[in-house]
Amino acid sequence: MNARPVPAPDPKVKRPKVTIGELEANYAMYCKALRLLVREGRTLRKIQRTVCWQRLEQLHQCLPGHYKDPAYLFLQLRRESGVARPEP
Repeated sequence: MNARPVPAPDPKVKRPKVTIGELEANYAMYCKALRLLVREGRTLRKIQRTVCWQRLEQLHQCLPGHYKDPAYLFLQLRRESGVARPEP
């Protein structure tokens, strides 16, 4: 399977900004999405390209005392789900 190149972001297109409050309000949803991706057996690299990973990273960077690193959450969920360790 050939990997398609990711198109460069269009400077004319503005992405909506997400507030910390919105990130916190949707934290459970991001964790659920991460849990589903882990159960599907997705690799860490593929998961790191998702919106849920980016949002969890933002929360951890802004409030590290309240929210765990998404890499830690990934390892914890993978251990709990019993999914075999995927190839990187």
